[in-house]
Parts: sequence; C-alpha cells; structure tokens
Amino acid sequence: MPGHLYLTDAHLAVAETTRAFAEKEIRPIAAELDEAAGYPEALYRKMAGLGMAGVTVPEALGGMGADVLTYAVVMEELSRGYSAVADHFGLVELIATLLAQYGTPAQQDRYLRPLLKAERRCAYALTEAEAGSDLAGLKTTAAKQADGSWRLDGGKLWIHNAPVADFACVLTRTDKAAGHRGMSIFIVDRDLPGYSIGRHEKKMGQRASQVGALHFDNIRLGADSMLGPQGRGFHIMMSVLDKGRVGIGALALGILQAALDASIAYAKQRRQFGKPIAAFQAVQWMVADMAKDAHAARLMIHAAAAKMDAHAQGAGERASLECSMAKCFAADAAMTHTVNAVQVHGGSGYIKGIEVERLMRDAKITQIYEGTNQIQRMIMARHLLGEAAQG
Repeated sequence: MPGHLYLTDAHLAVAETTRAFAEKEIRPIAAELDEAAGYPEALYRKMAGLGMAGVTVPEALGGMGADVLTYAVVMEELSRGYSAVADHFGLVELIATLLAQYGTPAQQDRYLRPLLKAERRCAYALTEAEAGSDLAGLKTTAAKQADGSWRLDGGKLWIHNAPVADFACVLTRTDKAAGHRGMSIFIVDRDLPGYSIGRHEKKMGQRASQVGALHFDNIRLGADSMLGPQGRGFHIMMSVLDKGRVGIGALALGILQAALDASIAYAKQRRQFGKPIAAFQAVQWMVADMAKDAHAARLMIHAAAAKMDAHAQGAGERASLECSMAKCFAADAAMTHTVNAVQVHGGSGYIKGIEVERLMRDAKITQIYEGTNQIQRMIMARHLLGEAAQG
C-alpha cells in the first residue's frame, strides 16, 4: 500500500489480507451485483465468518478489537473491490459501535452479536423529508405512555438497508420543546405491528447497497427499546460521525484507487498512432494527477484516523476537523478522477459493463452521504474561524 506513513506491520497485514479477499470474492461479482442491485447475503456471512465485522468493537463483544486506522485500511481495500460492499460494512461498523458503547447487555446479546455474525441485518434511520443535513427538522416522534412504554410514529427516507433490515436504530423526538436535547434513539424490530417498508429506491451507483423508506404507525415499544439515555440521541449519533467520515473517506479512496489501477492498465494496453496511449503526455498527466490525489487522500485519512486513536487513548484533541477534511478531499478526488478514468478509456469507458463507468457512478454519492461536502466545508470553516463564521 503506497503512502503508509502511519501504518504498522499489523495494519499492513490486515490490508494485504483484505485486499486478497476483495480480489477473490468481491471484485469478480461487482458488475453482477451492480446490475441486479442485489443484497449479497452469502458474501456478508462469509466476511462475518472470517471475523471481519465490527473492526473497532471489543473482542469480548464479538468484534475485532482493532483501532480506527485498521477500520480505514479495511474500508479502502473493500471499496477497491466494490464500494457498495464497503458501504454495508461501514453501516455495520456504525451500528455495532453504538450498541457496544451504549447498548445494555440484553441489547448487545439480542442485536450486536447476531449483527456481527451476519445473522441479523441493521439500518440506521435518521433522514426525513425535512431533516437531512439539518436534523432540527426531525418529525418522527416517540410519546411516552402511562405504563412506561412508548408509541412511535413517523417515517424515514433514503435509509441504507431499509428494504432488508431486521431492525432499525431510529432517531426520534421524545421532547418537542427541547431541541437537540429532546431526541432519543430506539431499536425497532421489523416484525412489530405498524412497521412498514417503502419502495426500494433505484440508485445511480453503489446499487447493491440497499436504500429505501421506513414508516412507523403507532408502534408500541418497551422501555428497554431505547438505546442510550433519553434525550441523548442526537449526541450519541454525533459521537460516531468522525469515524463515519473516516470510513467514507476511505471508501472514496478505494474507488479512486480502483480507477487509477484500471487507467494504468488500459493506458499500457491501448494503442493509437502506433504506440500505447501511455506514451502521450495528456494521458500521463491524468494518471499522475490521479496518483497524486490518491496519495494525498490516503495520508489525510490515515492522519485523521491516527488522531482519533490517540484521542481515544487520552492524548490530544478530537479529530473532527481532520475527519471532515479527509472525507471532503477524498470524495471530491474520487469524483474528479473517476471522470478522468472514463476519459482515459475513451469511448469504451462510457459503455456499461466497463469498470470505470461503474466507478464514476459509485463515486458521486461519496460527496453527499455522511454529510455533504458543502457541510464538511462549513464544519472546517467553523473550526478555523470560530464565532466569526456564524455571521
């Protein structure tokens, strides 16, 4: 792996193992998964059987017990195989982290351990029609009843895994007057009366990563369904955003690296005017810029992950600024250079079934989810400019 300034031999060993798995098990079926927009359950069970799920979850709870830098390495290599698989892997990591940190022992037994074994499928239900980047618009509510139970009403849009999830962690409003401090998270099982699934959305890219809507109609939830303390749902959700942004940055980098690999191979093989197109400066510069930005993105992602790991050990500040920078840079680079990879491939790059055509479609969403790149720039500006950035 080029640019491994922050990686130990252990990190490099995980990278090599994951890359070999992705080359053998994921990349050969990527085009098929993209075409069918299928859910590769057998693949996820195989990954779980190898102990790949829950990278940062403690071993005692069924995870790998590794650091965030290991997570970044794994996400890049999986995405190099197919980013939709990495996207699912990142969702499992996020939900597993929440359950490990905030779940009760009973919740961990019922949800976390089966999730890491790929025996149960999860969703994280945040986004609504008027609550995407701005969760202050959240309208899904949970009302407490006299017997201590809750009644859940509302709906969510564009939820990853919604069409197939066995349970969802749902951000709700439990106190309408308390703003962000009035939100709580509930674990909601698919088989509860009042739980229904909207249409399976047809996406531009990462098509094997399922997305859809969820509807909640007067669902009765026990008090033991709440994840973490009442009123702390927004803060719990925010606590995993830095790791999520490192993960999506690494996923974008995996797409970019795959585009670079494909462009180098094609430029050496394709001949025009009696010589490989690799001999032409126009192509050389596009490939050089791809490699330059992949190297820069990797260093930024690894630096952000290493800072997160140091903070978790009690050293230094939070890495929120670095995580936003890394995610934003890697996603923009992935989009720019997958377009360039199509250009290197010429007319063939525009044909469905050619890898770079899929990579270009897969790259776009990385500029949107886990906080749009415009939101990332707002976060950076607020870190740098302080109160002056508020206007």
